[in-house]
Amino acid sequence: MKKNILLIGMPGCGKTTLGKELAKKINYKFIDMDEFIVENSGKSIKELFEKGEENFRKIESKCCEILSTFDYVVISSGGGVIKKEKNIRYFSKFNIVFINRPIYLIMKDLDINSRPLLQEGKEKLINLYKERIHLYNIYK
Repeated sequence: MKKNILLIGMPGCGKTTLGKELAKKINYKFIDMDEFIVENSGKSIKELFEKGEENFRKIESKCCEILSTFDYVVISSGGGVIKKEKNIRYFSKFNIVFINRPIYLIMKDLDINSRPLLQEGKEKLINLYKERIHLYNIYK
């Protein structure tokens, strides 16, 4: 039985770029979780975050539940998907791959203005990294 793949990691680490290439190589469908959320909610990520992060995380969890039923997919997750344990449980039958790109390279390349959680600048990215790295490291 072939397993699906869930890519996790910090915003800007390359999940989408790597996911598209991987899916093409193994002939799987590629799904960007943020795009899936937008399509299913009818609102942009920014609009969802305007109603609060907790509101966004609830919608994200519902989408995780739906996506976990798909077959032959490579999914690029949102950077914070690991914050809720139930999200990871939904993907228990997937191969979960942590894209561990050094934070200084992410900061160099990332367009912070395009990321709702990072509107406060690079310091916010560093704080997110410190908050999440132990959760990502579970999947090294």
